[in-house]
Amino acid sequence: MRVEERLLKYVSYWTTSDEECRQIPSSERQFELGKVLEQELRDLGLEKVTLTDHCYVYGLLPATKGYADKPAVGFISHMDTAPDFSGKDVKPQIIPDYDGNDVLLKGSGAYLKVSDFPTLKTLKGRTLITTDGTTLLGADDKAGVSEIMTAVEQIITEKIPHGDIWIGFTPDEEVGSGADLFDLDYFKARFAYTVDGDYEGEVAYENFNAASASFEINGVNVHPGEAKDIMINAALVGCEIASLLPENETPAHTEGREGFYHLTDFSGDIAHAKVNYIVRDHDKATFEKRLDTLRGIEQKMNGKYHADTVKLNIQHSYSNMLEVIEKNEYVVAIAKKAIKNVGLEPVSRPVRGGTDGARLSFMGLPCPNLGTGGYGFHGPFEHISVEGMDTAVSVIKEIVKITAE
Repeated sequence: MRVEERLLKYVSYWTTSDEECRQIPSSERQFELGKVLEQELRDLGLEKVTLTDHCYVYGLLPATKGYADKPAVGFISHMDTAPDFSGKDVKPQIIPDYDGNDVLLKGSGAYLKVSDFPTLKTLKGRTLITTDGTTLLGADDKAGVSEIMTAVEQIITEKIPHGDIWIGFTPDEEVGSGADLFDLDYFKARFAYTVDGDYEGEVAYENFNAASASFEINGVNVHPGEAKDIMINAALVGCEIASLLPENETPAHTEGREGFYHLTDFSGDIAHAKVNYIVRDHDKATFEKRLDTLRGIEQKMNGKYHADTVKLNIQHSYSNMLEVIEKNEYVVAIAKKAIKNVGLEPVSRPVRGGTDGARLSFMGLPCPNLGTGGYGFHGPFEHISVEGMDTAVSVIKEIVKITAE
């Protein structure tokens, strides 16, 4: 099966994770794709194939005879899609020989604009896959899943010699818990790669330190005619909290290694309100200062109003994998050689996000991130080219060849 055929098949499954649920998986619907992938791995002849009760899919392509002493390598992608935008009833648009201009997304009437996504110019002449504007595409990370599955199939059919190759597909990466129950006692790779980036030819090993922060606000609601010195409007306290954070330290105003506070959700009324943030920074010390800023706001609000008006809950998501990868530089060297072997110059940028690989690296499995060839993730302007996915497949195969040398 071609890689784009797999992508179109996988995006038809609704696998949006649920950031309000603390179970794994956070949404039962992720099992539907998990069952499909489990069966496909079995059909390809892999061993130790399993779908766990928590929706992790594992499989092993055993080493070619005479190559059992070669390092075991793993490839990992996630099945869920981001809750930021609808992932239900995805209707991809397929555009052969893309002309390099703006693309009408026929479901919404919006346009995928070259001015917003300048990399579109580099995709001219390719087969472009977009959304219809009403959902995200789900290339993050079903493109990675498709590329891994296609690479495995080609390794088998082309009889490429290899050591042990472990495959892992995770739930809930988009809500920060994809690696929580990843079984490294079962998944016996020496090192691995998540296939969850964007630029083709990318190998990323520096990501954000990340946390989620939630302000629970308890107001005091009385009749507005008798409210003086009594009412505490929880919604207005939420607005006040937002106003205390630097307005230029948001995703819309930062780039590169610059961190941010990102207001993801604000709901409530006079009696109760909830303000949710995600906090990101590449520098660990600066990241901790950001969390201290939030704690200071909590104290300030409770000093200004009642002692129990605001409660802050901070949950750590993942850390910058750079400190682990620096001790295992060979993992990056293999990926860069593989990328050069397919005719590209490796791209290594600080990732303005995170992957399961960041968590797995700190759990003892060095795990940089490879590009999938997709862009505009988490929204209706998500897009990818068939040729970009083919390149990712080739990179995976080259890594396998290099590891078996």
